[in-house]
Amino acid sequence: MRLQLATWPEVEAYLSQADSAILPIGSTEQHGPTGLIGTDALCAEAIAERVGDRLGVMVAPTLAIGMAQHHMRFPGSMTLRPSTLLAVLRDCLVSLVRHGFARVLVINGHGGNNATIGAAFAETQMELDSLSPRPPLRARVVNWWDLPRMDRLSAELFGDAVGAHATPPEVALTWALHPDRADPRPLSPRVAPRGGFHSADDFRSNFPDGRIGSDPSLASPELGARILAAAVDEIAELAKRFFAAE
Repeated sequence: MRLQLATWPEVEAYLSQADSAILPIGSTEQHGPTGLIGTDALCAEAIAERVGDRLGVMVAPTLAIGMAQHHMRFPGSMTLRPSTLLAVLRDCLVSLVRHGFARVLVINGHGGNNATIGAAFAETQMELDSLSPRPPLRARVVNWWDLPRMDRLSAELFGDAVGAHATPPEVALTWALHPDRADPRPLSPRVAPRGGFHSADDFRSNFPDGRIGSDPSLASPELGARILAAAVDEIAELAKRFFAAE
């Protein structure tokens, strides 16, 4: 059930029987020489839409640009300031609340969004606390790649070459969605360097091809289909409990 493909009477009818929504959020940033720039948004959106279909829950439009300042030395990357992303997410949550949505599960595709998502949740709840009567809202974020079963599957399929950015699981998932874009050519070094960074310049200097600790040549559309199915299964179970909790 896609909010953007519904009419307002259809949303009104939905809200007469349910109060739950799923909000995908990702990023528009480089994912190494072979990964799609839209990877984080594409993954979050695909999982959210399938979870929504399985549970009969309304799925809001994807917030496709996140906090990606550290990728800005790579052409094509786009970023919002943390304050901008916070304001956008807060406005989206308040908009949903005003119509009667009371439970919002944010499915996140980009680790760089986490701090801002947490701050946006806190600011939204503080704003609602000042109202009387206080509109109900329970919000939760789940990072699709950072779940117990997903961790085990990633380790089973890719071993120690999963890494931290431009990872084979996320690259494979996007190739399952867009198999014509699959590019499993070997990269050099096979497994990218590991480590940290403190700025966009430092990121590009330490990780010149954009990967961190990963070998996306291990990815394939077929493995991506397995990863997508596993992520949907695990998050659907989590979402069902969240939406049903008292």
